[in-house]
Amino acid sequence: MNAIAVLPDLLIDQIKAGEVVERPAAVVKELVENSLDAGAQAIVIEVAEGGLNRIRVTDDGRGIPADALGRALARHATSKIRALADLESVASLGFRGEALPSILSVSRLRLISRPSEAAHAHQVHGDGRLADDAATEPAAHPQGTTVDVRDLFFNTPARRKFMRSPAAEFRAIVQVVHKLALWRPGLRIELLHNGRSTLKLPPQSQAARIAALLGEDFVADSIALDEARLGMHLQGWVGLPAAARARADCQFLHINGRPVRDRLMASAIRRAYADVMHSQHHPAFVLSLSLDPAAVDVNVHPQKTEVRFRRSAEVHDFIFGVIHHQLRAVRPEPARHHQIQPEGPTLRQAPLTFEPLRTASGPDDLVRDAPEHVEQIPVDRVEDHGLRLPYPSAAAPAVAAGAVAPLGQAIAQLHGIFILAENEEGLVVVDAHAAHERVLYERLKQQLAAGQSASQRLLVPEAVVLEAAAVETLMAQRDALAAVGFELDQAGPDTLWVRAVPVLLLRTPVAALLRRWAGSGDSDDEPLHRIEDGAQSAQQRVLADVACKAAIKANRRLSVPEMNALLRDIERTELSGQCNHGRRTWVQIPRGTLDHWFLRGR
Repeated sequence: MNAIAVLPDLLIDQIKAGEVVERPAAVVKELVENSLDAGAQAIVIEVAEGGLNRIRVTDDGRGIPADALGRALARHATSKIRALADLESVASLGFRGEALPSILSVSRLRLISRPSEAAHAHQVHGDGRLADDAATEPAAHPQGTTVDVRDLFFNTPARRKFMRSPAAEFRAIVQVVHKLALWRPGLRIELLHNGRSTLKLPPQSQAARIAALLGEDFVADSIALDEARLGMHLQGWVGLPAAARARADCQFLHINGRPVRDRLMASAIRRAYADVMHSQHHPAFVLSLSLDPAAVDVNVHPQKTEVRFRRSAEVHDFIFGVIHHQLRAVRPEPARHHQIQPEGPTLRQAPLTFEPLRTASGPDDLVRDAPEHVEQIPVDRVEDHGLRLPYPSAAAPAVAAGAVAPLGQAIAQLHGIFILAENEEGLVVVDAHAAHERVLYERLKQQLAAGQSASQRLLVPEAVVLEAAAVETLMAQRDALAAVGFELDQAGPDTLWVRAVPVLLLRTPVAALLRRWAGSGDSDDEPLHRIEDGAQSAQQRVLADVACKAAIKANRRLSVPEMNALLRDIERTELSGQCNHGRRTWVQIPRGTLDHWFLRGR
C-alpha cells in the first residue's frame, strides 16, 4: 500500500466533479440554477450533440463584476452564504460554490458577464483548470451572464465512455429543463439543440405552464390543490386515479422551488392513492411544497436533489391528508350548465345537494342461494350489515322531492355490463361491476372501523392445502384476517382450516384468495406480509379483494329499480369515481357532444 499523501488539487477537482457533473444534464441543471439565483427573467440554453460538445447558458440576471469572475471559478466560492446561520436556512437553489469549478475541471469553459452598472462585459476562460496568471478580458455582452462549456470530459476519457447517445443525453436535459421551468411560470426560457429550437416558453400562468410542458390532458384529468396550514403550503395538481400510468414518468416534486426526489413525500402520496389505484400503477402529479427554509435541510446530497425535514411526521401527514381529502371529495354533482366537455366523468368538489336515499328492503338471493353446508343468516341480519346483494327488486327508489340526482335515472343495460342513465347533462354510462365494487369496499371499511365486520361461521370447516411458507405467512396475519371476517386455524404444516368467512364470500372459493395473500399465486400484488404500511393496509387489501369478488358480475341482468339503487349508492359513496383498482366507474357524455355527433342544430 502506498504511503498516505495529500491529493493534488486537479485530482481533487475531478473527484468532486464526479459528484456534481454526472452527465451533461447535470451541467445544465447547475448553470440554470445559478441563473435563477441571479434573478434571471429570461434564459436561453444552447446544446450541441446532447451537451457533450457544447452547453451554452445565457441569462439576463444581475451579472458578476469583473474582479469577481476569477473567484467564481474557484472552489467553495459563493455569494449565497456567509456563515453557518445562512446554511441552516438556505433559500437559494445553489449554495455550495462547487458547480462552476467542478464543471471547469472536466471541460473547456468560458465565463462572460456584465452587471447592470458596468459599461461593458468581461470574460475569463480555462481548459480543465484556471491558469494562475489568468486575467479577465473585455467582451461584448448585454446585461447578464453566459457560461459556455465545450468538450465535456475531454480530459477524462474514461468518464466520457460512460455517456449514452447524444439523443439520450438530450432527453435527460429536456427533463431537467422541464423540472426547473414548471414552477416558474414568469420565466422566459428557450432550449435549442444543434441550432434548432425545441422548447420556447413565454411568461404565462401556472396552469398554462403545466399544460405546455405536460399536456392539456394532464390538466383535464387532474385535481387542483391549494392548501395551507401548520406553516406549510401545498400547491399543484394530482392526477385522477383513472389517469394512472404504467410508469412513474409524470411525477414532479418541488420544495421551496427546488426539484427534488423525496421518499417521505412519495410515501405520503402513495398512501393517499392506496384505495383507488392498482399497486402496479403510478399516479401523475405536479406538487410544490413551500415552508420555512429553516425547517428543511437541503445540504444532504451533492446534487441537491434530496432533502431532510426537521418535522418529517408533520410534513408526511399534511401531504397525505390534503391529497386524501381531495380524492375523497370528488363525487357526482348536479349539473348547473349544459356544455360540451371532454369525455370522462364530470368531477366536482362541492358537496351533494340531495338527501341520501335508502334502498327498499326485500328478499336477498345471496342468502337464498347459499351453499347447504353454510348456516343460513336471517335476511334482517344481513341487511343490518348493509350487505344486500344484489340490489332488491321489490320497488324502485324514488328521488326525494326537490332533489336532483346527479347520475340521473337508469334507462337500460348494455351487454350485461354497462348501465345507461339519463341526467340533466346528457347520458351517463356506468360500469356496474366497478361501481358496485367501490360501494361495497367503502361499506366494508366503515364496518371494519366500527368493529362490525359481517362474518359467517361454516358448519363444516373447509380444508385448504397450501405451501408450507404460505401457511406460515397467513398464520402470521391471522389477527388482521380475523378483523375482516376470516377465522383460520392451522391443521398441519401445509394445511389450513377455514372456519369462518366474510358474508360476501359465502359462494366464493377462498383458496385462490388465500394463495394470493400469501404471495404464492399468479397475482402481481404484494403479499400481505410485505405491505409497507402494516396491518391496517393489509386488511384494506383483503377488503378490496372481498369487494371485487362479491360485486355484480358481467352478464348479470339488472332490473331498472336495481340499476337506480346502484346509481343512488354511487352518488353518496366516497371515491365513487373509480373502483379499487383505479378504473373509472362512470363517464358523462354531455348532450352537446351527442348533438355534435349527430349534427343536430346544423
